[in-house]
Amino acid sequence: MGYSIAAKIALVTGANRGIGESMVDALVAAGAGKVYAAARRIDDLAPILARHGARVVALRLDVTDPAQIREAVAAAPDVQLLVNNAGVAGYGGGAFANIGSLASLVSFPLFIAYSASKAATHSITQAARAMLKAQGTQVFGVYPGPIDTRLAEAVPFQKTSPADAARAIVAGIQAGTEDIFPDPMSQAMGAAFFADPKAVERQTASMVV
Repeated sequence: MGYSIAAKIALVTGANRGIGESMVDALVAAGAGKVYAAARRIDDLAPILARHGARVVALRLDVTDPAQIREAVAAAPDVQLLVNNAGVAGYGGGAFANIGSLASLVSFPLFIAYSASKAATHSITQAARAMLKAQGTQVFGVYPGPIDTRLAEAVPFQKTSPADAARAIVAGIQAGTEDIFPDPMSQAMGAAFFADPKAVERQTASMVV
């Protein structure tokens, strides 16, 4: 079942740069009524506020700080769509998208800790999908390959721009695609994984240097 973005109220965590910033742009372009842009430092959100004016609301949120999480919940009680780009989501209605990685599905030996954390995100996404189904909440898992952000500066693969990835994520949400692969590398590896997981495991194991 598709999830319409038009007139919806969304919240994007980690919205000051990279995929998070591009997700805000893509949601506004898709017709969202309001987007809360959350970041640790409000000042970092100045460029995105300048681009979109009143349609974007700055929200101070460090997802590792329980007090700030409570403050954000109180400040944004009308959220219908959460793009969980940095942290975890609580129990609520509407929809949310967890930004994982190809490393959610198969471990990359060069990035052991990262792979483990993203595998946990995948597990949480699956559990949340089952838990929240009865209340009509849609849960989307997003599994990008290398995206051209500061986090991936040292990753030795061809990268997709955050803007292109964000547009693909929004399109996947609107189409109701539960597992979203928003770039060419993730689409190819995702298809290979579902066809033969062990073959992909052997492929990534060969990347050890």
